[in-house]
Amino acid sequence: MNRAVRLQPVLALLVLVLILPMMLIVAGLVVCSLGRPVLFRQMRSGKGGTPFRMVKFRTMRELRDEAGDLLPDALRTTGVGRFLRRSRLDELPELVNVIAGDMNLVGPRPLLPETIAEMGEGGVLRGSVRPGLTGLAQVSGNTLLGRDEKLALDTWYVRNRSWWLDWRIVLRTVAVVIAGERRVGL
Repeated sequence: MNRAVRLQPVLALLVLVLILPMMLIVAGLVVCSLGRPVLFRQMRSGKGGTPFRMVKFRTMRELRDEAGDLLPDALRTTGVGRFLRRSRLDELPELVNVIAGDMNLVGPRPLLPETIAEMGEGGVLRGSVRPGLTGLAQVSGNTLLGRDEKLALDTWYVRNRSWWLDWRIVLRTVAVVIAGERRVGL
């Protein structure tokens, strides 16, 4: 597994170079539908709880109510944003996080540090590996799953991870991008 982990930044760089034209098109769509900035950056919890700044394409407006609080995500997400999220194209800039060594291609998705803290021992276990661009919970239902179901899948992944499991998750990620989310077992 160590050799595969060391090769991930190289693979991510190759993929980034190959998909750069598509990323420029996505950036143009974001500018046309949301304006600038094109990218969304947020502190997330990495391996061992180490914070890092995750980057992805922006999918929501900064709309606020009279009190200055952000409106619910559903009201702030544009049609282009929904498309980018469904197709997972909003995640492509995270390849930079893989190149930087903050993330792996496969692993539990990076969460906010306070979310990890709320998970207790399960959060510590899931944080014992680098977060991933895709993961078992994402190919098993993602938004159709509750927090406890995702945590169970993430901790199962950490306990059972292997090169073959990662490849199965990568192949299932392609299927999710093509066919959309649905609840499935491993």
